[in-house]
Amino acid sequence: MDASPRLTPAHFQRSVMAVPPLARTADGAIDPAANTAIIRHIEAGGISLLLYGGNANIYHLPLEEYEPLLVMLAEAASPSTLVVPSAGPTYGLLLEQAKVFRRHRYQTVMVLPQQGITTSGGVATGVRKFVEAAGLPALLYIKHDGYIEPADVAKLCNDGLVSAIKYATVRPDPAHDPYLRELVGLVDPRMIISGIGEQPAIIHLRDFGLGGFTTGCGCVAPRLSQMLLKAIQRGDWAEAERIRGVFEPLEDLRNALSPIRVLHAAVAAAGIAATGPLAPLLSPIEDAHRPAIAAAARSLLQAVAVTTGSIQ
Repeated sequence: MDASPRLTPAHFQRSVMAVPPLARTADGAIDPAANTAIIRHIEAGGISLLLYGGNANIYHLPLEEYEPLLVMLAEAASPSTLVVPSAGPTYGLLLEQAKVFRRHRYQTVMVLPQQGITTSGGVATGVRKFVEAAGLPALLYIKHDGYIEPADVAKLCNDGLVSAIKYATVRPDPAHDPYLRELVGLVDPRMIISGIGEQPAIIHLRDFGLGGFTTGCGCVAPRLSQMLLKAIQRGDWAEAERIRGVFEPLEDLRNALSPIRVLHAAVAAAGIAATGPLAPLLSPIEDAHRPAIAAAARSLLQAVAVTTGSIQ
């Protein structure tokens, strides 16, 4: 696992940030072998940033599983891969998990957003106290309007408490986003990553100057996701749009049904690794949807072999 001092914009220039599912055995235990297989598949596609958050259902992870998960991820990832786990979303859980991080060598941790029963100032204070308790900067996750205001984000960044920002608020038109426009005027846009997969990535990186993007479907086709990043970086918008379209069928299923549950099923259906059951409070995707998910996942996996793009 990468032992560089912290997550920086330079990481986003090199790699998309994959957000994998968390594989479990049939009896519900975390499966080291299957999770290692998923990581190896992603790394083989050229991705060297891994974020374990929503797709891994960290929101509902029992505290007793938390430290074993950190140990497993550190052991499974290659030396050149930077792994970012998540903590939270509740304040009490953040403080308990902060104690665990003191015993490990992670460079940053994403703070999962708590929806409801929050204020912007309260969130900023909570992030500040978590960072102080854990002894490492936070990757701030913004997923809903009203969670934390741009001015409060800027204060955290100016105080050196934030390593990066994952921006994942869904808009009807990602090009029209007053919040994001204000945010990039207050903090370095290179430290912000587009957090909604391939679909808005072109607009977010081209029009707002964001530093990179996260990918869920890139866990199935990591090389294709890297190709998209490189096409954007060299300004090849036609090629970037073509690649974005290849991801669309599986992304449409995720958007229509459930981003987490569909990806969990898709990684297994593509033959990458058995992902097993989802931990409560989530349930498996319904059987009626599995054939469409499997077809989209396999098509995406096969698209890498036939694409005319190349990683440069």
